Amino acid sequence: MPSVKLKENEPFDIAIRRFKRACEKAGVLAEVRRREFYEKPTSERKRKGAAAVKRHLKKLARERYALKNLRRGRPAL
Repeated sequence: MPSVKLKENEPFDIAIRRFKRACEKAGVLAEVRRREFYEKPTSERKRKGAAAVKRHLKKLARERYALKNLRRGRPAL
């Protein structure tokens, strides 16, 4: 769980903003939403498999784009 120590003479609003940013970076809210309801093990495997396929296709698309630009003489991103 993220924590924020209040600095000397720091307004409370700024500390809250830092805490929210730390929570978002740690993925606390996403984890809570994911665990809100029970997910069957098969559904979880299916979701993770679909995410892996999506990541793989995205990686291939990036590689193809970089290769295409190398052929044209442009620098890759």
